[in-house]
Amino acid sequence: MNNENEMTYETAIKRLEEIVDTLEKNEVSLDDSMKLFEEGTKLTAFCSSKLKEAEQKITELTKE
Repeated sequence: MNNENEMTYETAIKRLEEIVDTLEKNEVSLDDSMKLFEEGTKLTAFCSSKLKEAEQKITELTKE
């Protein structure tokens, strides 16, 4: 996973899509599946945080 300071919402979503595709194919070991799941969980939290930040910014802008 990239450094969170360099990662964008778009790159995180793209990586999540790659992880889902890989897991859906059932072609990786259990250990690798767990690592991918863990990475996906972190990416999901990152995306959720970015969306909350955007929502807060929009709220602030619309109040002005």
